[in-house]
Amino acid sequence: MLLKTSDWMNGGSPDDVLFLLRDTPITRSEIRRRVSVLAARLSVVPCRTVGIAERDPVKFLTELIATLASRRTPVLAGGNRLASLEPAPDAVWAAEGAAAPAGSAVIPSEDGGDAAMDLPPISPDAELLLFTSGTTGNPKMAVHNYKYPLGHFITAKYWHCVDPDGLHLTVADTGWAKAAWGKLYGQWLCEGAVFVYDFDRFSAGDILPMFAKYNITTFCAPPTMLRMMIKEDLSMYDLSSIHHMTTAGEALNPEVARKFKEATGLEIMEGFGQTETTLTICNLVGTVPKLGSMGKASPQYDVDIVDADGNSVPNGEVGEIVIRTANGIPCGLYKGYYRDEAKTAEAWHDGLYHTGDTAWRDEDGYFWYVSRIDDVIKSSGYRIGPFEIESVIMELPYVLECGVSAAPDEVRGQIVKASIVLTKGTEPTEELKKEIQQYVKEHTAPYKYPRLVVFRDELPKTISGKIQRNKL
Repeated sequence: MLLKTSDWMNGGSPDDVLFLLRDTPITRSEIRRRVSVLAARLSVVPCRTVGIAERDPVKFLTELIATLASRRTPVLAGGNRLASLEPAPDAVWAAEGAAAPAGSAVIPSEDGGDAAMDLPPISPDAELLLFTSGTTGNPKMAVHNYKYPLGHFITAKYWHCVDPDGLHLTVADTGWAKAAWGKLYGQWLCEGAVFVYDFDRFSAGDILPMFAKYNITTFCAPPTMLRMMIKEDLSMYDLSSIHHMTTAGEALNPEVARKFKEATGLEIMEGFGQTETTLTICNLVGTVPKLGSMGKASPQYDVDIVDADGNSVPNGEVGEIVIRTANGIPCGLYKGYYRDEAKTAEAWHDGLYHTGDTAWRDEDGYFWYVSRIDDVIKSSGYRIGPFEIESVIMELPYVLECGVSAAPDEVRGQIVKASIVLTKGTEPTEELKKEIQQYVKEHTAPYKYPRLVVFRDELPKTISGKIQRNKL
């Protein structure tokens, strides 16, 4: 499916093809018709917000445009997360495939694929509501204002490197912020064409042939999906159309970056940000990436590393990633959490927005990810970040996925636990556990090796594909 987003914004012939949906062309006039019908329906519905719980990317983008055209605030809510909210008394709901809360009025669209829901009052300049991924707790709703789309100009122009004459693919579920990062605002502003891959369950074998078939030139996917792709025989696929690769969503394992460079000759330009922000730390075009680093601070954010008291720490010392806001709120930073002043104040106070992620900064200004604050393992007086151990384990050819977490221990307080998904055909044996433990000892430090190794069929993940270490 192809979407030439710049055509929608700049006008043109009614017969221009904006989408290619399973080889069926959908023209500008058809998209205008769909948007007009839905916007007209929404304009008479007594609601202030429209919850978009649509997996189909064409319907999703149509609904988003129509929502903004009807002067409503969209809520990106894939995975039927709207169903978990308590509706207002006059709530309106029309989400296909989602169970409407009791007492909600249902307003079907032309094809039954949209959702409308009235929520208690929000700020009048709220442009978009996004659910956080809920990696360590229940998802929250981050409220963004109308500057949020502009905050993604750097994302698309200088990180994704979208080209009006090229084709960009960001692999992302429509219900989370990564869809806004890679399918919408920045790409529209840069007049880039977007390839949309719709799937119920990600399959590397399905997506790899698409690069040559559709001549995809720029590509972004979370590390979880890149890890699955490198376990395929990449030499069997033509990836020569890719000019630029990026990744975000969680830290990138160096082994994954090495494998892709062997196959394509390209460096994967890693980035860091959150639902509450746009691209915050990154390897922008023209910079030289360091393997394993997230890159440098984006020029639109004042990023620092601080200790528990909010004081800056020296280079090389681990601390929390924060954004300084005392001298101005950057374009792209959220307004707060919807109806949760306590959580907002917890994350944003004294001129600092606290990301809850830890890292260290080297003498060249590059940031190196360690872990979420909640994920740090405290064992026998040591503080151990799970990402380093996961990256080492991922070097083993028979490991498909790995999640490292803490397990309680009477003597040490906590011990390192590794939950591992093996590649197809690999037998989970006690000998293999010992081999993994020895490998980690030799490639990190003896106190960091996983004293507990568990083989699993799959790892628990959020809807955005992040490993939920608190459920391991």
